[in-house]
Amino acid sequence: MNLRRWLQPGMGVKRWLLVVFLGLLLLALGAAHVLRQVTPNLQPGSVAEAFADFVTLQFLPFALRGLVAGTAGVLLVVIGGWRLVRAVTDPLRATGSTEAQPLFEVIYQKRFLARGPKIVAIGGGTGLSTLLRGLKEHTSNLTAIVTVADDGGSSGALRSELGIPAVGDIRNCIAALADVEPLMSELLGYRFPGGYQADGVPIETEPGGLGGHAMGNLLLAALTALEGGDFEEGVRRMNRVLAVRGQVLPASGTPITLHAATRDGLVLSGQTEVMRTSGIERVWLTPKDVSAAEDALIAIAEAEIIVLGPGSLYTSVLPVLLIPAIREAVEAATAIRVYACNVATQTGETAGYDLADHVEALVAHTAPGLVDIVLANDQFDLPGGDTRPPAVALRRPPKVEPVPHLATDSVADETDPHHHDPARLAAAILRACEREASALRRERVARTA
Repeated sequence: MNLRRWLQPGMGVKRWLLVVFLGLLLLALGAAHVLRQVTPNLQPGSVAEAFADFVTLQFLPFALRGLVAGTAGVLLVVIGGWRLVRAVTDPLRATGSTEAQPLFEVIYQKRFLARGPKIVAIGGGTGLSTLLRGLKEHTSNLTAIVTVADDGGSSGALRSELGIPAVGDIRNCIAALADVEPLMSELLGYRFPGGYQADGVPIETEPGGLGGHAMGNLLLAALTALEGGDFEEGVRRMNRVLAVRGQVLPASGTPITLHAATRDGLVLSGQTEVMRTSGIERVWLTPKDVSAAEDALIAIAEAEIIVLGPGSLYTSVLPVLLIPAIREAVEAATAIRVYACNVATQTGETAGYDLADHVEALVAHTAPGLVDIVLANDQFDLPGGDTRPPAVALRRPPKVEPVPHLATDSVADETDPHHHDPARLAAAILRACEREASALRRERVARTA
C-alpha cells in the first residue's frame, strides 16, 4: 500500500526511478560487453576464467541464466529502494513531524500545492485570514498583503510605544497560513491578562507591561527589533520561523493613519474611529506619499490572480489600495482581479450598503477598471433567524465603467452567516476565474487595441 502511494501521479518519484533503472541497465550492458570481450582471452583453467564462469552463471543451464540474474536484480532493487526510503524517512518520523500524516501524503501535498496558481490576497482583519485558510489548500504560491493601519488594542499600544506599524492583522494571517494552524492560532493569539481587549477597549493598562498583548504581536515586535527596526525584514523572518504556506507581507514598512470624512462633514482619524462610523464619504491615508513594501509590488506583478477582500471595506481593503504604488501595481497587473465582497453589512462603516455600494466605493477610491470580477454570496436562507445580519444583496447594478463581471456562489458559512466559509470561498474564486478568464482576455485586448 505504501509503495503504491509513493508511485501515485504527482509525487515526482516514478520518472527518477525510471532514470535510475535505465542507468543500471546501461551499466549492466556495459559490464556484459566488457566480459564478452575479455573472457575469450583468459587462460584456460586459470582462476580468472573460473571467476568469470561463476559471475556469468555458466554452471546453470543456458535457459535459466537470464531468469536467475533478472530475479536477483529485481529483488536487490526492491530491497535497496525500500531500505533507502526507510533510511531517509525514519529520522523524520522520529521527530513526530509525520505522526498525524504519512510522509508520502505530506510530500504529495507540497508538490501539488507548489504547482498551484500564483495568488495575491489584499486586505486585513478576519476576512483575509478566512480567505487564506481556504486558498492554502489549493496553492502554496500565495502572498497576503496586509494593512498596517490598525491603531487599537495591542497593535495600537505597540505602535505608540515602539513606533512600528500595526502587527495584529499580520499575526492573524501568519497563523492562518501555518501548517499546524489550530495550535499556531492559539499560541500566537494568546493574550496576557489585563491591558486591552481584542476590540481595543482598555481594561486596566500599565505602560510597558505585557497586559493585553498578543503573543504573536510581541514576537513580531521582537523580530523587528532584532533587524534594527526594519519591520519588513522582521515580518520576513517571522514567515521563515513559522514556515508558513506562502508568505505574509505588510503593505508598507511605515506606520500609516487612516482618516475619513462623512456626508455630515465629520472628519475622523484612526481606524478604530472610522470602523464605528456610518455615512462615510471618503477615506485617505497619512502620510500621503507612504511607500509600499517592495516584496508586495513584486508579488503583484507576478500574480495570476489578485483577490481584494473580503474584509471591512474602509478599514481593511482600502487602506492597502490607497497606498499609491500598490494601487498602480494592481491597476497595471496582468492577473485576474477579483473583489470578494462581504456576505453581510457591518455596523458602522457599511451599514445599509448593498453589493453595488461596495463596488462603487471601492472603484471611487481607486481607479475605473481595477476590478475584473465581483464575487458575491447568493445564499440568503441560512439558519440563524433574527440574529442573521442583513445580507449584501445586489439591488441594482453598480454605476462603474467598465462594469465588472458578476459571479455569485454559495460562500457563506452555514454555522456563522456573518462570515465566509474558507473552503467555499476559495473554490468559488478559482471557479470564477477559470470561467471568466477567456472573456476577460478578449476584453483587455479590445480595450488596448
